[in-house]
Amino acid sequence: MTAQNSPASRIGSLTQLQWLAVALIVITGVLHVYAGVIEGRIPVALAGVGYAGALVLFFLDYRRRLLYLLGIPYTAVQFPLWIVAKSEYGMVDYVDKAVQVVLILTLVYLYVDTRSEPTKNTVTTAD
Repeated sequence: MTAQNSPASRIGSLTQLQWLAVALIVITGVLHVYAGVIEGRIPVALAGVGYAGALVLFFLDYRRRLLYLLGIPYTAVQFPLWIVAKSEYGMVDYVDKAVQVVLILTLVYLYVDTRSEPTKNTVTTAD
């Protein structure tokens, strides 16, 4: 692995939109862990841990385009679950859902905007 392609050098080259996605994931992940612990709802806390796992993979530069794609339904499915599982909604709930809407839109844009990386065994023709 060369220094230019190392995960540490790739972190420094993140776009502003990627940093926005990271910030949104941290916010919703922390809110989920907090709500899960306070309310005693293990699945809610685990959803937050899932976001943390995605961030680890993202910073390791593991198939980012796939992470964008999987992050969209992972985040979107939490809306109907939230409506069904909650009987009272607080300000934290609404902030979290607003963050998740922006996160979904950001992930859609990143997925569409990011080209698939070519495989390492691609044959190229010489001039």
